Amino acid sequence: MYLLPTTLLLFTWYSAAVNAGSAKKGEGCSLSDNRLQVGTYQFYTDCDAVTYCSNAGTCELKGCRRDEFPYGYAQDSNSIPDLCPSGQFCPDEEDACQDILPVGSPCQLNRDANALVIEPCWLDQCEGPPNFVDLRDESGRGLNHNGSVCLNNVCMWANVTVGQTCVVENTAYIAYAAGGQEYLDIVSRGNCLVGLYCDSQQLVCMQTKKLNEGCSADKECDTYNCLASGVCGRDASEPHHYGVWVYIVVGICIFGGMIGTLVGLFFMHRKQRDIEREKRVQYWHEQNAFRQNILQLQETTRNSMLSMPTPGNESPRSTIYSRDGNSEDSQLPMLHAVNKSSNLRHGYSDDGFADDDDEGINMHPRQTDNRF
Repeated sequence: MYLLPTTLLLFTWYSAAVNAGSAKKGEGCSLSDNRLQVGTYQFYTDCDAVTYCSNAGTCELKGCRRDEFPYGYAQDSNSIPDLCPSGQFCPDEEDACQDILPVGSPCQLNRDANALVIEPCWLDQCEGPPNFVDLRDESGRGLNHNGSVCLNNVCMWANVTVGQTCVVENTAYIAYAAGGQEYLDIVSRGNCLVGLYCDSQQLVCMQTKKLNEGCSADKECDTYNCLASGVCGRDASEPHHYGVWVYIVVGICIFGGMIGTLVGLFFMHRKQRDIEREKRVQYWHEQNAFRQNILQLQETTRNSMLSMPTPGNESPRSTIYSRDGNSEDSQLPMLHAVNKSSNLRHGYSDDGFADDDDEGINMHPRQTDNRF
């Protein structure tokens, strides 16, 4: 395994990406500019996404495609090229379909990693061995494709057994951590059988390691997951199973939370109802006190009007009763004094006696005009 300076990778990538990949059909291009981008190893050319650089130095429409949904084409475009038939492959340039390459032929980087794809039209550059069914990688980790592998740009078969000499290829990719910090991710591949790995130091095939065994790279583990602690961890795609007690605790917490919420709402609304009830009781007391005050005011006013002296009589005593308790007027019932009928046709007058001892007040009907 090896590391490359990140600054050098970024500088190289930036200098190669400037003013590249924009030439359209019929425009000039240079075959010497065809390359794999540093850090991502994506094929790059002077031409745009729908053309390739031909031997004549001009951009032409692509003659094949590698992907089911190729980049750069509209969804309903009629110019999308076809996939290659069985026994052929589409190179990185996507200029035209070519025949599958036999063992030992030069191949392009990582053009054998379409694992789990068995359809004939998806066969990649290297020809598989006769027993490809036994050698192919079905884990989806891209260890080989149909038993063949492209290492150091040469087609090989992944059939080397334990203790035999193997070929290893280490490729450094630029990856990004949380916060955007860059780091190098080293992908190491070999031509060993599935279940083995090619040791980068000894260059021999060795048995992969079990869970919790010491490791220094993902390829050394059965689960293809070497933890930062230096031991093999669980497969990243393996579902995590919990004990029954966990589901019981979670269920209790859910129902407890629901019941607690309902109880809390009950007490909260009860407190609000008590507050509103207290407001209504206080309002009723205020209105009742106000009514009593009005009744007392009416009673006081009525008593004051009944105790007022008549004109010409300075006696502070009530005008309803005379001084002489034996007077005939004193025998009048109280009903006449509190008569609530209208006083428009009656009035009070003095009896005209000069003697103070016989002083009294008599009520006489007021003379009315009988002309009406």
